[in-house]
Amino acid sequence: MSSLEDILNSRYRIEKIEKETLAPYAALSGESTGRRYPEDDHPFRTKFKRDRDRVIHSAAFRRLEYKTQVFVNSEGDHFRTRLTHTLEVAQISRTIARGLRLNEDLAETIALVHDLGHTPFGHAGEDILNSLMSQHANGSFNHNRQSLRIVEHIERRYPDFPGLNLTYETREGIVKHETSYDLPEADDYEPHLNATLEAQIVNFADEIAYNCHDVDDGLFSNVLKLDEIMNVPLWRELYYESERLHPGLSRSKRQFHVIRMMINREVTDLINSSAEQIDRNKIVSLDDVRQCKNKLILFSAELVELNNILKEFLSEKMYQHWKLIRMTGKAHRVITALFESYLEEPRQLPPSYSRKAIEGSASQVICDYIAGMTDRFALLEYQRLFDPSEPV
Repeated sequence: MSSLEDILNSRYRIEKIEKETLAPYAALSGESTGRRYPEDDHPFRTKFKRDRDRVIHSAAFRRLEYKTQVFVNSEGDHFRTRLTHTLEVAQISRTIARGLRLNEDLAETIALVHDLGHTPFGHAGEDILNSLMSQHANGSFNHNRQSLRIVEHIERRYPDFPGLNLTYETREGIVKHETSYDLPEADDYEPHLNATLEAQIVNFADEIAYNCHDVDDGLFSNVLKLDEIMNVPLWRELYYESERLHPGLSRSKRQFHVIRMMINREVTDLINSSAEQIDRNKIVSLDDVRQCKNKLILFSAELVELNNILKEFLSEKMYQHWKLIRMTGKAHRVITALFESYLEEPRQLPPSYSRKAIEGSASQVICDYIAGMTDRFALLEYQRLFDPSEPV
């Protein structure tokens, strides 16, 4: 007869399996640096699993459902939001982590938390808040830093500590997140050391997700034209391969198939190239990862070139499209008006925020409040403040 220990998948058993099956340079949950505020371990969940669960249950995570990825939520129900993008990054991160024998739970957690600090209206909102904050003492805005503020201070869900009290490895993954659009700010997290490989793969999973899915949304919205994107070598190569494999597909099925092929090509290339780089640099421990002077997670030179052409195309044909320029202008007017109105009279804020604004740094409190808004709440708040016919 099986013993109770054989039946239960305890935290101890999971940590033991990690140690026996993951690569020697993976981040092990049983060897985590730990939390800022000490807590007892859970009997069935590792530290990284608990981090993931805390992120998913946070208010900031739920609000991602109504925050812009590229197209504002009101443009249609089928476009990516910041939440669906985050889930796609998490799925891609798990696949890459599994391929490299890294800790899937940590990679998934960092993916789920990496965009919590994003403003309404996407990167346009971030740029506007940064510009507004730069006019105040020591002021700036960066969504990586804001994500850290959320998990360390702003979320208030637990009786014994502020924030979510996540592990060091998860918080480090937030502040060292780096893509074409994201710059790390890791002053308090040993900036001279590399983050874990689990954190590094999220950087690339993020880039894979937004490149491939921005193409998908762009074609769906007709902002991108098929005849134009056929000039992009990566798309053209995969499109012809799709026609060879599945002749006669409808336009929508062809598009979905090519997007899937793009993701597969990117993920497969990243896993293979990174494995070769890890071997070439003789990485045999997590300390080797942290100390290595060379990049360990990377695409092949061929795919870097193909991706650069794709990014240039998206920048010119999509992100600078007149419809998106209009969205950016709307975001600028709404966020600027809200910020200046609250700053002029902080008592317009909800009581919990107005007290903090009056007692402390008003600009930072207002920044936190606006950054936490969804697109639709920001638009509604704009109407309530400036439309005389709108109830307050």
